[in-house]
Amino acid sequence: MRSETAPAIRLEDYQPPAYRIDKVHLDVRLDPQATMVTATLALAKAEGTADGTPLILDGDELVLTGLKLNGQDLPASAYEATAERLEISAPPATPFELTITTEINAEANTKLMGLYRSSGTFCTQCEAEGFRRITYFLDRPDVLAVYTTRLEALKTDCPVLLGNGNLVETGDAETPGHHYAVWHDPHPKPAYLFALVAGDLARHPDTFTTASGKMVELNIFVEHGKEGQCGWAMDSLKRSMRWDEEAFGREYDLGVFNIVAVSDFNMGAMENKGLNIFNDKYVLADPETATDQDYANIEAVIAHEYFHNWTGNRITCRDWFQL
Repeated sequence: MRSETAPAIRLEDYQPPAYRIDKVHLDVRLDPQATMVTATLALAKAEGTADGTPLILDGDELVLTGLKLNGQDLPASAYEATAERLEISAPPATPFELTITTEINAEANTKLMGLYRSSGTFCTQCEAEGFRRITYFLDRPDVLAVYTTRLEALKTDCPVLLGNGNLVETGDAETPGHHYAVWHDPHPKPAYLFALVAGDLARHPDTFTTASGKMVELNIFVEHGKEGQCGWAMDSLKRSMRWDEEAFGREYDLGVFNIVAVSDFNMGAMENKGLNIFNDKYVLADPETATDQDYANIEAVIAHEYFHNWTGNRITCRDWFQL
């Protein structure tokens, strides 16, 4: 994100977006210095938007390498692109598809916002405005879309490929030595809750059975050698899921819940849908050295991020402990 002070935005000045983005399909071909992101956006005018209103998308240090409208290359006269903004001068009046290809040097992204690579692991941080560092977008919390994400990477470097939602397909890619995974989140969300993680990580697995009998796969992914420090975090997650059912009658709505805990994550925690990411110092505990306070802190942060991940219930950890 840019470092200069942002102007104040007041509620009285709020204007809804001129366009909707209903669906997002991302094809992310991971490479340390040259990740290619192809974003296909299903757009439509919002109610009240006049025909011919320009479409203005946010960017941040982006490199545009391709642009198509309804499958056809868009002539240079029809748009203006900078690293910070993409403007389509006269979009169609009817719903349309925009395909944007950008190139990212994840290894050089020292801001640790958007897509970055550190200690061999690709990771994202999109809150509050990091998604615009991945592709041009209406990067604001009142734009909700359904996301499908295809990840591809060298199998030896990134045996683990994680995205939001449910895993729907995996396999070997056409590029020798590469594999892919496709993730789909059927629930509309803002771009700041998008996430992906890819790397060589160890897995601590478990399951949770919901009140209706649905089996949910649970995983905590950590750096190799730290698998033995995941037990309390997993137990805290399962108790959080049960409490949410008992307190609100709400079951978890996906088939898998993944947690990634790595030492280079720039935030304490992030409640991305179905793929919570933590700095591992907040969720891992060595049974030989952890204190009661360590365990209480892990329990609190897991509960907090689980609630924010999907329910929309902004319940404090204090409420959880009291109830």
